[in-house]
Amino acid sequence: MAQSKDLFDDSTMTFGEHLECLRTHLIRAIIGLAICVIGALFIGDRIVAIVRSPIDLALRKAAEGEGGSKIKVEDDIADVTMTDVWQWIQEGVGLAEPAENSETDGENPDSPVQTFSSIDTGNTFDRTIEISVMPSELAKALHKYNPDGYPAAKPASSDVVEKPFTIRIAAPEFQQLEAVIERQSQAVTLNVQEAFMTYIKVAFIAGLLIASPWVFREIWLFVAAGLYPHERKYVYLYLPMSLTLFTGGAVFCFYAVFPFVLKFLLGFNKLLEVQPQIRLSEWINFAVMLPVMFGVSFQLPLVMLFLERISVFEIVDYREKRRMAILVIAFLSMILTPADPMSMLLMMFPLILLYELGIILCGFNPHKPQVEGLEPV
Repeated sequence: MAQSKDLFDDSTMTFGEHLECLRTHLIRAIIGLAICVIGALFIGDRIVAIVRSPIDLALRKAAEGEGGSKIKVEDDIADVTMTDVWQWIQEGVGLAEPAENSETDGENPDSPVQTFSSIDTGNTFDRTIEISVMPSELAKALHKYNPDGYPAAKPASSDVVEKPFTIRIAAPEFQQLEAVIERQSQAVTLNVQEAFMTYIKVAFIAGLLIASPWVFREIWLFVAAGLYPHERKYVYLYLPMSLTLFTGGAVFCFYAVFPFVLKFLLGFNKLLEVQPQIRLSEWINFAVMLPVMFGVSFQLPLVMLFLERISVFEIVDYREKRRMAILVIAFLSMILTPADPMSMLLMMFPLILLYELGIILCGFNPHKPQVEGLEPV
């Protein structure tokens, strides 16, 4: 009698039943993924804002460093009359005593502050801007404009230190100016559909991350049915450790690596005197790819443990080949990260520590291969 070669002869389910079970779990996983993606579409703008936050913050800091001035927004600031301006001019050039609680006291002429604010003009709100002016220069300009209304200011004595004062000027165009300054520290799009496609892409990735526990659960329910109890035990033990390492690597990249890498890379724009314009879609790709690379590389201790358990390496090999391992880690860090030394070092040093963690994990109940021809005692 011919022997059957069906792989499912010894199982309690037929081949067709296995396919039906697989179809059921896949459908449930896809439904859960679709629900999470649809939910992510409703909050896609917030998700994009979170992903954009590192590059926006880096661009804002770079802009402040180049300009040397602070820009802040204030509301409900009263208008300033021409009489106040003339009083400040006389105080600055020595024609009048400084008023008490003068706003110019303690100001540093070398670090002016530009302030955008709103004043109520009736139907709309016009933007105002504060500028620092030297009193003598403004007095000369006013006297030249109207000699009868504004007499020439007397030269200040050498003992008087002329201080600048701030003056507010209002115009609707300042609102556009403020918007331009703010957009200089934001990512840009270069075609009409880029923002929409980026929104969809980010929502899908976010939905996949949110649905990943449910998707993994459905896949596990199908796979676990074909595993022995001791095989399922290894999954229960090492899967949470793998997820923890991956999440730790991604979070470490997002909050610790990005600030240093962006500061280093954007510094070359200042060195070359060019204005950085970061494309939104390219930043999204970078912001997704690099954390994934860090998450995968942080699996190093489990890879070492797996190779030790299947007798490819032993703990002694890991200890004796430590220098070679550091060289391999440095090479992989260079390949998996952008072409800058900062991100390479920020990946290499944690991996060296994880390599030592892998040696410690292998030391717990190490695998002891049996010598051929000898029976265990």
